[in-house]
Amino acid sequence: MKYAYYPGCALHATAIEFDKSTREVCVALDIELQEMEDWNCCGAAAAHMTNELLADSLPAKNLAIASKMGLDITSPCAICINRLKTANKEINESQEIKEKVSQVIEESYDGQVKARLLLDILATDIGIDKIKENVIKELKNLKVVSYYGCLVTRPKDVAQFDNVEDPQSMDNLMAATGAKAIDWPFKTVCCGADYGTPRTDIVLKMANDILSMAKDLGADTIAVTCPLCQMNLELRQKDVEKEYGEIYNMPILYFTEVLGLSFGIEPKALGLDKHIVDAMGLLMRKGLI
Repeated sequence: MKYAYYPGCALHATAIEFDKSTREVCVALDIELQEMEDWNCCGAAAAHMTNELLADSLPAKNLAIASKMGLDITSPCAICINRLKTANKEINESQEIKEKVSQVIEESYDGQVKARLLLDILATDIGIDKIKENVIKELKNLKVVSYYGCLVTRPKDVAQFDNVEDPQSMDNLMAATGAKAIDWPFKTVCCGADYGTPRTDIVLKMANDILSMAKDLGADTIAVTCPLCQMNLELRQKDVEKEYGEIYNMPILYFTEVLGLSFGIEPKALGLDKHIVDAMGLLMRKGLI
């Protein structure tokens, strides 16, 4: 199983632990990732709020690179995959958009490269049975809530993955590690990350709602597949605690870090030592490292 690997901007910077754990987990599962040369930013929210042609052209350039490699494309980042899938959809539905995008990226792209979220590949193609076969350290003492955020299952006609309101794929992967996967109603509630600069008050309220619910349910950590959600819920945690008089001290882990830990991969190789909220301390207290 081989894919063109699109890490996106965050995984080479603020979410380096997501990149490290993704690569380690894929090696363990015999998934070959070939990082694309000369990839560019997908545009994320900034592009599609600014210019529709730019929003299609930025991800289309990456899709065209994967096309020349003869491979479908994957990324662990929910935002990146959403933009790649959206570009594909619009290029396939409009000859005019297809022609304009080709002019912008200075090459033709036919919209035929499949973009797959890594979570989708692991849950659907690899499957829970193979995940369980690779578990050598059951995470029995770890209580996890899975947070999908806005874009893993939305918009439905773009994502075409899992249940829109009650997704189960990440929950099932977390349960396969031996961890206690706690069901909760905040799986797809927005964390407000895009309003981080203009309306910090809104963001702190939304982040607190999520963290408070996770704490009330007894979770040790929140598992995510979105770098922006991870950064928002972890980096702002001290501000949330100060604003609302709560103490959370809850690491926000990428789902690949949890999988990798259960596979017996060294915590530092997964990037677990790089979190703002001390993930290593949590795992030591739980007797997992």
